[in-house]
Amino acid sequence: MPSVHLTTHVPDIATETEASGLVDRFGRRLNYLRISLTDVCNLRCVYCMPEKMTFRPRRELMSDEELRLIVRMMVELGITKIRLTGGEPTVRPNLVGLVRYMAQQEGLQDLVMTTNGILLPQLAEPLARAGLKRVNISVDTLNPHKFRQITRWGDLDAVWAGVEAAEAAGLRPIKINAVVTRGFNDDEVADLARLTLEREWQVRFIELMPFGSEAEFAQSAVVTSEETRRLIEAKLGPLQEMPGYDGRDPARPYRLPGARGTVGFISTISEPFCSACNRLRLTADGKLRLCLLRDGEFDLLTPLRAGVGYDELKQQVLAAAYEKPWGHGLPDGAIPTNRIMSQIGG
Repeated sequence: MPSVHLTTHVPDIATETEASGLVDRFGRRLNYLRISLTDVCNLRCVYCMPEKMTFRPRRELMSDEELRLIVRMMVELGITKIRLTGGEPTVRPNLVGLVRYMAQQEGLQDLVMTTNGILLPQLAEPLARAGLKRVNISVDTLNPHKFRQITRWGDLDAVWAGVEAAEAAGLRPIKINAVVTRGFNDDEVADLARLTLEREWQVRFIELMPFGSEAEFAQSAVVTSEETRRLIEAKLGPLQEMPGYDGRDPARPYRLPGARGTVGFISTISEPFCSACNRLRLTADGKLRLCLLRDGEFDLLTPLRAGVGYDELKQQVLAAAYEKPWGHGLPDGAIPTNRIMSQIGG
């Protein structure tokens, strides 16, 4: 597994940047951490993982204590937003307790989660009470049969029950994530966008990204955001771009005529937003991944378990973050191969 090559001036970089937070060599301030709580999922979406998936043993993943320590460290280093992902984050034991701990960290301003929604009827209210702010829920199709096809065994009614539970618990605004896949759901994008006419939701269309063993399938099934926009406008009328777009948000927002909610497009493949990227990713096995679509990672868990001191580990994180690459290498044919999407969390 590729690792990050740290600069030879680690102490200087650490000294200069600790006071100002995590900053990379291009001057981007990194204040957003996506944490994969587990690689396990209760679905098997075709674009995410093989049906017969082998998950890592629990001993190879961060324990609650290790995760809490790393979270405290990252917030001290300037992380102000955390998104919890998976696999499927709601299957992580003691999720509510972990959320409560994170929400109490001084300096953390936003704590959100991306989920398939299936367990939200039981968890939405406890998570909201613990300090979770919002949820993104994956809904790639409104057709129950196709939903089962895409997820291999999912129940769409269970997901909608999760959406309703999240709304009732105050986890708003609801964001619906739809990965657009040619031949699976590209004929449904207008129906998904139509949800925003009556609901104050954000429906976000995501370009399919190539990863690991699923890369060949993904490359042949990509639908660009421009194509998705055309499909929506052909049925629902012109999309109006929303003013005040923050380039750090990957979803560029639009509104349909008279709609209460918004439509967003995440164009990682066709319209990269790397120049404004402020993200780091922490995998469930304790690797700091500097770019979603590059394999380079920095191992936090091994030195932590080997007894490296808190302050020394913090200096290493600062140095690793400094080496964050400018962007992905997909245009040059560089496809990430060491993990599939479920092992990173998106």
